[in-house]
Amino acid sequence: MSALRYVVEGGHPLSGTIRPAGNKNAALPIVCAALLTDEPVTLENVPHIRDILVLVTLIQSLGAEAEWVTRNTLRIRAREIRPETLDRGLASRIRGSILLAGPLLARCGRVTLPPPGGDVIGRRRLDTHFLAFDQLGVRYSVGADFAMETSGLVGADVFLDEPSVTGTENALCAAVLAKGTTVLRNAASEPHVQDLCHFLVAMGARIEGIGTNTITIHGVDRLHAATHRIGPDHIEVGSFIGLAAVTRSALRVADAGVQHLRSTLMGFERLGIRCVIDGNDLVIPADQSRRIKDDLGGAVPKLEDQPWPAFPADVMSIAIVTATQCDGLILMHEKMFESRMFFVDKLISMGARIVLCDPHRALVSGPSALRAATVESPDIRAGMAMLLAALCAEGTSTIMNVGQIERGYERIDERLNALGAKITRLTD
Repeated sequence: MSALRYVVEGGHPLSGTIRPAGNKNAALPIVCAALLTDEPVTLENVPHIRDILVLVTLIQSLGAEAEWVTRNTLRIRAREIRPETLDRGLASRIRGSILLAGPLLARCGRVTLPPPGGDVIGRRRLDTHFLAFDQLGVRYSVGADFAMETSGLVGADVFLDEPSVTGTENALCAAVLAKGTTVLRNAASEPHVQDLCHFLVAMGARIEGIGTNTITIHGVDRLHAATHRIGPDHIEVGSFIGLAAVTRSALRVADAGVQHLRSTLMGFERLGIRCVIDGNDLVIPADQSRRIKDDLGGAVPKLEDQPWPAFPADVMSIAIVTATQCDGLILMHEKMFESRMFFVDKLISMGARIVLCDPHRALVSGPSALRAATVESPDIRAGMAMLLAALCAEGTSTIMNVGQIERGYERIDERLNALGAKITRLTD
């Protein structure tokens, strides 16, 4: 993975229309949830990215049939599932492998998973998953592996100790085939959680409270065939807002899923970046104030992520790069992951004026003229942030380890080059 790199020529204005890919964080649980039925499932607008390709191979190792009908249309049929044939090597490579737990417990009554992989952005606790499973009738042991089994899932009133996205998704997939009614309280309600709910309903699940923090699931005996289109990735839309802002470009994001963008747009408005909603498109004008808005009384403002519907944690890296190109001072507070902020040292090496206060907070003073550098892509979101920095920097930058970026952004070099970027993808 480290041999793959982008050579980026900065300073070119962009223009045109770009369409966000399907939501990666919806596609992962939905592909896993396709195992809940033995009938065929067709998924449209699936992002053709590394994490999804690994997950598809992983469900094939369980005995599921999975075929790419087109580049972004996936057909799955899980006639028979064999949990014991799970490819452990693949399961340990991606974070999404933990999402197999709920469907396999509901379908087979047992599963043993290795600890999941994914971005190294700090501890990503799994306690919420097991808290929910325990109340739904699952016995488990945690050692080198996570071994889980049940003699029958039973509905329960479950209060999650945190609004974990994957914890909510696993509980949903277990509860749809449980006996009786399950109430998930303090549930996550992100767009990708809502998308999973809509897919489960299309298969015959009975779910109330979609989009809220209290989700009620009435268990059914079986689920059936369905066709479902995965919604646009609102994190990718946030990345394109930042892209337009730092390159001083006018861009249109087509089919942006604007109903899910309120908190994202508010966050960028704090940086002096305004967007215009045009139907279901989002237009980012080139003419922006790029002036950070002080809080009342002239106090230093703060942009912080919080559980949905507040500003998304996955857009924070993009917002930090954007802030380096805006006039003013702002405190960026990333609350969820204690290692996600560490990429700012790479921005500092490019000329950004940032003080890393602690693992969760950074003080950004802008605007800064960024200069080209050779940098690493530490994780998906920070990698995309470094790409934005390179596109607005003076000179030619090299971004190493861009396999991390491509885990979450489909053909991003080709799509940005179509807008006028100068990105060359190289591999040894």
